[in-house]
Amino acid sequence: MADTNCSKSVASYFTYAIGFTVVGLGLSAWLGWETHHTIGGMLNILFIASVLAVLEISLSFDNAIVNANKLRTMTPEWQHRFLTWGILIAVFGMRIVFPLAIVVVAADLGPIEALRLASNDPQGYAEIIEGAGLSISAFGGTFLMMVALDFFCDDQKHVHWLGGVERMVSRVSGAKFLTVAIVLGVVALIAGSFEGREAFTFLTASVWGLLTFLVVDVVSDYLEGDSSTATAQVGLSGFLYLEVLDASFSFDGVIGAFALTQNLYVIAIGLGIGAMFVRSMTILLVDRGTLTEYRFLEHGAFYSILVLSLIMFTHVHLHVPEVVTGLIGAALIGASFYSSLRYKRLHG
Repeated sequence: MADTNCSKSVASYFTYAIGFTVVGLGLSAWLGWETHHTIGGMLNILFIASVLAVLEISLSFDNAIVNANKLRTMTPEWQHRFLTWGILIAVFGMRIVFPLAIVVVAADLGPIEALRLASNDPQGYAEIIEGAGLSISAFGGTFLMMVALDFFCDDQKHVHWLGGVERMVSRVSGAKFLTVAIVLGVVALIAGSFEGREAFTFLTASVWGLLTFLVVDVVSDYLEGDSSTATAQVGLSGFLYLEVLDASFSFDGVIGAFALTQNLYVIAIGLGIGAMFVRSMTILLVDRGTLTEYRFLEHGAFYSILVLSLIMFTHVHLHVPEVVTGLIGAALIGASFYSSLRYKRLHG
């Protein structure tokens, strides 16, 4: 199996993603023409969908690395389920259903009314989404910070990229409590910058983000600890973890997309194209054993997640362009890749 995977070209891993891209851009061009009935309008919608796809890919490369690391522990059957059912949830659930759900809750509308609002009044729809930005940033920032710190605060972790700091943190007894304490400290500090209802909203969403991580973590430990049906349960726990993680990664991209367009369908197409490329990159990383070969690549991804969590917290007061977020993530992963290459040259 390994030989077969190694014999596949890199381009072959992206066949489905490229096909999805062609169909998606074709739909974008048609949507642009139906909306504006001009060549310029069609090209504008096509350009926006393309930019959204590129931004999603740049923001989600670290997501692909984390996905690949988790998928290595899952059976081929559960890997297949995540890469099929999971991608459907990622593309349609987070890129279409999630924004609609925000409007349903925030504006107290029914699902059909929310869909009509998205179609008939995209500006009003976008304003409702942006109005929920505080809660989304608080929830996503808290959850992602827990994910990143949980990776570093692990006494079973023996590979360290930034040796001194990582080694010291990983040796702390009761590291889980340290992780929670750090995150709660950050949340309390940021909440202090608000007054009244905004402070309550931020704290509530942050607590839900923390509880979501802890519940997923406890469920995963329970399922993996029961040896009677260990294989299926490890697969299920991994699937649940990856779905919640993907949702948290998607928050920033979905909210940021409304800065380019208020059209729900264009957003779904652009971000969906990006999600398909993330899926392809995940398969490539798993098949090629890239995370084993480049030992610090995973560290770069989790540092990128930590930065993304801080940026999401920053969004509660100041908008950070998605391009900046993508460049920081790319720089961290690039640096970890270079360190991995250097380690291979020195140690074989």
